[in-house]
Amino acid sequence: MAKSALLKSSIAKKYWMALTGLFLCLFLAGHLAGNLQLIFGDALQFNEYALFMTTNPAVKILSYLTYISILFHAIDGFLLTYQNAKARPIGYAKTNPSANSSFSSRNMAVLGTIVLVFIVTHMVNFWAKMHFDKNMPLMTKSIEGQPGMKQDFYVGTQSGQYYPIDQVEIGTHTEEHNHAPKQFKLVNKTELYHAQANVKITDLYKDLHKITMAFFRDAKYGLLFTIGYVLAMFALGFHLWHGFSSAFQSLGLNGPKYTPTIKFIGKAFSVIVPLLFAIIPLYIHFTK
Repeated sequence: MAKSALLKSSIAKKYWMALTGLFLCLFLAGHLAGNLQLIFGDALQFNEYALFMTTNPAVKILSYLTYISILFHAIDGFLLTYQNAKARPIGYAKTNPSANSSFSSRNMAVLGTIVLVFIVTHMVNFWAKMHFDKNMPLMTKSIEGQPGMKQDFYVGTQSGQYYPIDQVEIGTHTEEHNHAPKQFKLVNKTELYHAQANVKITDLYKDLHKITMAFFRDAKYGLLFTIGYVLAMFALGFHLWHGFSSAFQSLGLNGPKYTPTIKFIGKAFSVIVPLLFAIIPLYIHFTK
C-alpha cells in the first residue's frame, strides 16, 4: 500500500482521506439546504442564512475544519496520485482499465482538480466579497407609504427593523451646516449608530442574495457562469460516485450486510446533491 505524501502511516492516510471526504459530504448537504433558499425562500431568508454562517461561533469552527479538510483532501490526493504514477513509470503493454474500474475511480484526481478549481473561484466570487469587498451592498427594502409613493429602507438584523436610507449618514464625517443632520450613521460597513447619541442600534444585512442574483443574471457573462457551475456539478457528481462508498470501505465499514446499502446511498447522494446544486443557477438565470 502506497504511503501518503502528508502522513507517514498508510493507515492514517487511509482514515484521514476517508474522514475528510465524509465530513465534506456533510458540509455539502448543509450548504445545499441553505442555498435552496435562493429558490424556495426570499432575499431576507437567504441573507439571514448568510449572516448566520459568517457570525455564529460554532459555524466558524466548522468552517475552519472545512477549509482544513479541503486542503488536506486535495493536497494529499494530488501528491499520492503523483507517487503512484512515479512508482509505475511504464504502463503495461495491454491494459483494459474499464474492465475492473469505473470512469469515476480512474479519474478521481482529474475530477478532484475540477472541483477544487470550482471551490476556489466560488469563494472568490462570493465568500471573499461577503467578507472583504468594500462595495458589498447592504440589503434594502422598498415600502409603499402613500399610494404610488415608495420609500427605501435598510433592513436591520432583528425582525421588523427598517431604517430610511435618506436618514443614514455613511461614515463618521459630520454633516455640512447647510444640511439637516441625519438620524443615523453607518460605521464599519454594517453597524448602524444613532447619529447624535453615538450609540449602536443594530447591524444591517449584507445583501449576498443580490450579489448571487446579479452574478448568474449578468447580461454578458451570466450564461457562461451558469454553464460553468453546472459542469462543475457534473464533475462533483462523478467524484462522489466513487468517493462516497470508497470512504466507508477505507474505514472498514463494509461487508455483505452493509455494502449494498452504502453503495445505494452513495450513488443517490452523488446524483441528488449535485443535481440540486446545478438547478439553482439554472433557475436564477432563466427566471429573470
